[in-house]
Amino acid sequence: MILVGSQRGGAGNLARHLLNDKENDHITVQELRGFTARDLLGAFEEAHAVSLGTRCKQFLFSLSLNPPRDVSVDDLIRAAEQAEAKLGLVGQPRAVVIHEKKDRRHAHVVWSRIDGEQMKAVHMPYFKTRLNALSKELFLEHGWELPDGYKENGWKNPLNFTLAEWQQAKRLDLDPREIKQVFRQAWEHSDNLQSFKAALEDSGYFLAKGDRRGFVVLDVNGEVFSVARMAEVKTKDLNARLGSPDKLPSVEAVKVDMQKRLSSRLREHVKAHRQEQLAALKPLAERRKQLVAKHRAERKQLAQGQERRWQAEAKTRSERLRKGLMGVVDFFTGRATAMKRQNEREAFQCFIRDRTQRETLYKAQSGKTAALHKQVATLQARHRQERMQLAARIGQMLRIGRDMERQREPQSQHQRQPQRGMDFSL
Repeated sequence: MILVGSQRGGAGNLARHLLNDKENDHITVQELRGFTARDLLGAFEEAHAVSLGTRCKQFLFSLSLNPPRDVSVDDLIRAAEQAEAKLGLVGQPRAVVIHEKKDRRHAHVVWSRIDGEQMKAVHMPYFKTRLNALSKELFLEHGWELPDGYKENGWKNPLNFTLAEWQQAKRLDLDPREIKQVFRQAWEHSDNLQSFKAALEDSGYFLAKGDRRGFVVLDVNGEVFSVARMAEVKTKDLNARLGSPDKLPSVEAVKVDMQKRLSSRLREHVKAHRQEQLAALKPLAERRKQLVAKHRAERKQLAQGQERRWQAEAKTRSERLRKGLMGVVDFFTGRATAMKRQNEREAFQCFIRDRTQRETLYKAQSGKTAALHKQVATLQARHRQERMQLAARIGQMLRIGRDMERQREPQSQHQRQPQRGMDFSL
């Protein structure tokens, strides 16, 4: 189970982000513990209000739990409990939010870092190292296959990417792992600036001199990438193999060059290709939207029915406890104690029954959407591959065109010089 945690403020923004249903099929606020408020935004604002009595700015700790396959809510809660113990947050107010997306659950757990009794923030040294160790434990505990980063070279995975890199690739609608593979392969199969430059251009990426980051690369859309970050290469190793970036044109010069070489017809072809892909995905997106709406309605109906039944059953249990003089008699005879224990057993059984019903509905709905999500994922993977191939073809065309112009330049310069000796022109 991949665990990613961070200390942060911004109570309102975090609550709105966790409750945003645009990218998730279903959202459930599973637990609010230690807060007076009964909604997520109110709970986080409450944590913020308590933090004002301290100098702590990052008064929340947010943890995402992302299992490699679908797990139960109980498994996610147990993992959250283990993380809570590792991080030293036992007993702190917390919120648990379950997200469902593409037939798989993941969870977000947010703790208040402020110790209300001592009015100071819980110190959390080396929390990333502790979460990494727990993450590996959870993979082994569940019998899941360890990620490559856990098998080789410690925790380091050459295809890991930061949040900024993920968002940049998301804007381009490409998988950042595929982009990093292009950079890594170009680096591994080149030994100087020219060969590295040619390898990148064959995939539709163009070297340039960055304003602050030395070597950078632009794609055919003008998006800028850091070579050191994307190729996972240290700057000193980059400079040792490629030399100084001063030999390269600036980012703006590369953009101007690409705009000159990309004809309007070619740009129209790229635009039309993207529109065709979006049109192919539209029917599937509509089907998913309808299915999600239907499933949300089913869950709402189940929740309302369970709430009505729970209230009726609670009323029945309450009526067993007699009041007045008979209540006093029941207290001294022990009947009241027996009735309370019976009510507690029945209430727990009803809780288990309702939870089982919710889990059964979840599995039934997941079975109906699994085929659709697989179809969407297959089509999106094919579209990404097509876009990368198209970018590579454009890059090759641009490089060939530039090489041809360079070959013609000496001849043009020679023709402009005064002719001496014999004239071999036709």
